Amino acid sequence: MPDTPSLRTMLKSQYHAELAMLREAIERCSEALWVSDQYTNACWQVAYHTLFFAHLYMLEGEGSFEGWQGHQGDVQHPDGIGGRPDPQSGLPLIPRPYTRAETLAYWNICDQMVDAAIDCMDLERADCGFHWYKMSKFEHQLVNLRHIQHHTAQLADRLRNALGIGIGWKGSSLLTSS
Repeated sequence: MPDTPSLRTMLKSQYHAELAMLREAIERCSEALWVSDQYTNACWQVAYHTLFFAHLYMLEGEGSFEGWQGHQGDVQHPDGIGGRPDPQSGLPLIPRPYTRAETLAYWNICDQMVDAAIDCMDLERADCGFHWYKMSKFEHQLVNLRHIQHHTAQLADRLRNALGIGIGWKGSSLLTSS
């Protein structure tokens, strides 16, 4: 895979477009749906989890992560999605619910980091920098984009079913920016 400026432009465009769709889902979610326990993971958990990993996976590797100012790292699962509890830990399983305002503040951080992260990323690197994924850095960026879209679609489906609200499609940030 040859690293070219146009490839970087396309990656940035897709990150911005997918994050824009996620932002719209967060903004349009009602307060009641945001914290509803109707689902295994509330909307706040899905949105925060998506941003947490979007942020993490745009970095060089797992050792590069530093939480944003509002990050609650003193829990067993800081991405917001509860996994298996560690019976030896005295920490809570997941953070207290993040508000939509907090999540949108984190969204801004993630969206603003896209261009610089992609510009300095070694897309020809054979490993992605995360031991739990065995793939190149470029392929891992495609996985990260798919992860954002997967969870945005979950939120969009909830909005459609619970509130009758649709989320606008953004095919490219190059086509939607003013």
